[in-house]
Amino acid sequence: MLELVRYNMDKSGLRVLVARDGQTGLQKARAEVPDVIVLDLMLPAMSGENVCRELKAGAITAAIPVIMLTAKAQPEERIAGLELGADDYVAKPFSPRELVLRVQGLLRRQRAPGPGDTLAFGPFELDRGTFEVRLEGERLDLTAIEFKLLAALMEKRGAPMTRVDLLRDVWGYRNPIDSRTVDTHMRRLRTKLGCHSDCLATVRGEGYCFQAGRTER
Repeated sequence: MLELVRYNMDKSGLRVLVARDGQTGLQKARAEVPDVIVLDLMLPAMSGENVCRELKAGAITAAIPVIMLTAKAQPEERIAGLELGADDYVAKPFSPRELVLRVQGLLRRQRAPGPGDTLAFGPFELDRGTFEVRLEGERLDLTAIEFKLLAALMEKRGAPMTRVDLLRDVWGYRNPIDSRTVDTHMRRLRTKLGCHSDCLATVRGEGYCFQAGRTER
């Protein structure tokens, strides 16, 4: 399976680093800081779950998007993977072409649109050129998906966005079906916003809305 993934990535013009166990993968991620990590959960030496925890806890690797690749396809297992910090989830058996497209989608969303492209609203300042968010002047440690999620909601501030809209705009899914991915990432993002988490309002029956100063969800 490893060779199949590497072959299809190479064929699509992507430069691939390979690790055959979790510990080696973690070491390579810290040394090379790749743009995207495809992480199998069933790994020798160190499980994929523990690799993901270590990646998201490290200052150097925390922002690297992670696609989990696993046979664990139950909804609760997908949610557990997303709560660990994964940005996407591909269940086995999988289409190599689909996996390549998921990687390419994350790479496109990482590309900076240009310096000086900022959003400022209330205590929030978001710079799409540097993928940096500051809240009351303090830099927030967000993943690429969390950044995109906050940016999408800030751009539409005051207007609700459905989960389907967010899956299309943030994740790039053409035919989104599992809205729980949005809910899981929203919980993580709210946790990072701390006392300002109420800016991300839940609109019952609709989705989510950015409303600075809101005091209820």
